[in-house]
Amino acid sequence: MTEPNLLVISASAFVAVLLLLSLLAGIIRLLTTIFPADEGTDAALFAAIAAAAGRAYPGTTATRIEEKR
Repeated sequence: MTEPNLLVISASAFVAVLLLLSLLAGIIRLLTTIFPADEGTDAALFAAIAAAAGRAYPGTTATRIEEKR
């Protein structure tokens, strides 16, 4: 009986992970196409940004949030 080749096992695992991640990326792309994000205000997003800023810089509050492109 032959021993399993480590190179073949590693290559097949790499290909399997690559295919799985590609499949998941395709599903996410499909879902974002079907259900596009609203461009309006999102209170949960503002709260998360304010909480992250407060944790990074204690004692500060976020008064205005601007998107720069």
